[in-house]
Amino acid sequence: MSEKLKVGILGATGMVGQRFISLLDGHPWFEVTAVAASPRSAGKTYEEAAGPRWKMDTPMPEAVKKLVVMNVNEVEQVAGGVDFVFSAVDMSKDEIRAIEEAYAKTETPVVSNNSAHRWTPDVPMVVPEINPEHFEVIEFQKKRLGTSRGFIAVKPNCSIQSYAPVLTAWKEFEPYEVVATTYQAISGAGKNFQDWPEMEHNIIPYIGGEEEKSEKEPLRIWGKIENGVIEPAREPMITCQCVRVPVLNGHTAAVFVKFRKKPTKEQLVQALQNFAGVPQKLNLPSAPKQFIQYLEEENRPQVSEDVDYENGMGVSVGRLREDTIYDYKFIGLSHNTVRGAAGGAVLCAETLKAQGYITRK
Repeated sequence: MSEKLKVGILGATGMVGQRFISLLDGHPWFEVTAVAASPRSAGKTYEEAAGPRWKMDTPMPEAVKKLVVMNVNEVEQVAGGVDFVFSAVDMSKDEIRAIEEAYAKTETPVVSNNSAHRWTPDVPMVVPEINPEHFEVIEFQKKRLGTSRGFIAVKPNCSIQSYAPVLTAWKEFEPYEVVATTYQAISGAGKNFQDWPEMEHNIIPYIGGEEEKSEKEPLRIWGKIENGVIEPAREPMITCQCVRVPVLNGHTAAVFVKFRKKPTKEQLVQALQNFAGVPQKLNLPSAPKQFIQYLEEENRPQVSEDVDYENGMGVSVGRLREDTIYDYKFIGLSHNTVRGAAGGAVLCAETLKAQGYITRK
């Protein structure tokens, strides 16, 4: 019998669900034993349900092809066979909030890629290298839910991964004002070019809800637990524009920063290269060895060259230079469906397991 924890994927047939399936193939700690999706997919094998719309570059893992897709709404049945679940369901926010709480109340931890619970005050929203201490709020959440091991934890939006870790690495220099423009890949909308041919040779200067998330979510990540809830930080103030660009994978950000303490470029680069967190210290399976790399070339980072840095779990930074209005400006790049979505959630689950929050039922 496998010693691995049994994992269910909610929303397993969608693009993020498929990314979870791919990333968990051969995982040393976790084994996918249940896949759940909408009632229209229920009863089919995973290969039948997801095969015609498989969007990953790698083939569908053999281990999941014959799993029978369960109805995600049959909470007790799905939860009964797993130790915890990853959530990537495609529903309204109210429906997501309800179904994730329903799974948690079956004493099944939920690690979610969805945005519905990112502002629930006692739900931790975590980048494990930045704010793993926010998992401590889970004990307050359990009291609210009336559970002993069931809870919800979420990861933040994909758009912030290319600059929030950078600003965190520079915390000692007190960044207080940030202007960012993100250039976001189409897979962030769950699509590829076959699904969205009008994106070829095109830019769309609007992504619903992204600018608010990009401005506010970093502040929650940098916040503190007070009276059993997470209180967001007040600084740095961030203003952001989000643009959809004809790229399949990889969100790029152009960022301007003002600091209270004036660092040199060398100090900033060194801070990036030295930045590490709990995942690196614990040598977690999905953790990048070097979280942030700095590239000296003037034309880097590039999606085609750098999006898969550290298997898509690292952040690439380049073009750091002094600015005429702000103190410094830089370009950041992260993989939106790996670090920014499923991979970030897997790393959260690994951290939760390592810290004793997720155990065998």
